[in-house]
Amino acid sequence: MIGPAHRTPAGPITLSGIGVHTGKRSTVTIRPAEVGTGIRFVRTDLPDAEEIPARLEYVLGTDLGTTIGHDEVNRVLTVEHLMAGLSAAGISTATIEIDGSEPPILDGSFLPYLNAILEVGTRTLEGEVPVIRVRKPLHLEAGEGTSYIVTPGSGLRVAGAIEFEHPAVGRQFGSFELTPDTFLDDIAPARTFGFEDQAETLRSRGLAQGSSLENTVVIGRDGVMNEALRFPDEFLRHKVGDLIGDFALLGARFEGQIVIERPSHAGNVALARKLEIESRRSGEGDAIVDAQKILQYLPHRYPMLLVDRVTHFEPGRRIVGVKNVTINEPFFQGHYPGHPIMPGVLIIEAMAQVGGLLLMDTIENPDEKVVYFMSLNNVKWRRPVTPGDQLIFELELLQFRRSICKMRGEGFVDGALVAEAELMARVVDR
Repeated sequence: MIGPAHRTPAGPITLSGIGVHTGKRSTVTIRPAEVGTGIRFVRTDLPDAEEIPARLEYVLGTDLGTTIGHDEVNRVLTVEHLMAGLSAAGISTATIEIDGSEPPILDGSFLPYLNAILEVGTRTLEGEVPVIRVRKPLHLEAGEGTSYIVTPGSGLRVAGAIEFEHPAVGRQFGSFELTPDTFLDDIAPARTFGFEDQAETLRSRGLAQGSSLENTVVIGRDGVMNEALRFPDEFLRHKVGDLIGDFALLGARFEGQIVIERPSHAGNVALARKLEIESRRSGEGDAIVDAQKILQYLPHRYPMLLVDRVTHFEPGRRIVGVKNVTINEPFFQGHYPGHPIMPGVLIIEAMAQVGGLLLMDTIENPDEKVVYFMSLNNVKWRRPVTPGDQLIFELELLQFRRSICKMRGEGFVDGALVAEAELMARVVDR
């Protein structure tokens, strides 16, 4: 779907309209941003509102749309159409200002967002978008007949089916090789849809307040109430577009083949989370930073250098590093004889060293700096680490102001969480 380079809009993009669920008018402005910030929403109608990263960890709900945010006030509903347009245009970095809680539904498809972005164009930024590839088949059952099968493959192909009892829909099946051109032609025009007999129930729940024949394919008792469908299988194609929009919350490019059965927003998000977890915990990624480069950035040396390589790196945002734990580690001689266990403080030390590598790319002259850790909070050890384990550390930069930063880190072995902590550090001259 997207190229390897980070991209941002070449200029601001503004669209206005009503939200399909809130029924309230809002204006969205998509602005260029710098590499490392990712895609972030800002509620301009809320004074001093904290930015909302368009990431899986900020998903608050998946009821007839995907909602992201920090809480019930500072949140944005139904982001999937906008996110799909950004993804199809190759945009990985942008600031999205919105003066309400829901982006405009426009005509109910992904096309208005994508066309607006293509009209303005994009600008290439430094660095490469992370790529998630599966190395073995994955299967996910998400309830109510929703299921996904993911297999390795180049590019992105989505095949699948939806099924509704109404004869206007029935069972629809299709397969799509998704490139920027095929998304524009075959997926983007497909509109959201709903059933007339469910409208009253939805509105009593505060949903579908802005739904109409102008922005929704409405299926009544006698069939489709709109003038015409844009595709015979428009319902299936819209579900594929929703998947792309939800997958954009990965903050990465995905390559592989996905077979979907009765997909849902809840299922899409669950699958994206599973793929992210499998990717970041596998430790099988190519080294972005190897042992020799690590020596250039970290002052530590044997026996206190506890990072072997870095497999994922998003400047100023996120890093994944690897520590291979062998029986030859010097601390096993005394901790404990006959029952070797890696000391918990050294697990956190290794985590901190990976975090230090993340910081070194955010400052000038990193070879002249050193990171001093000031505090640890919410430290937890979940299970022992023993010889033969491979520790995978993931750290996210939460805040960086005036040389003081705050990070959150997690350590995994074979996909299981073994340690977590919040770390605060200061960057100082050597």
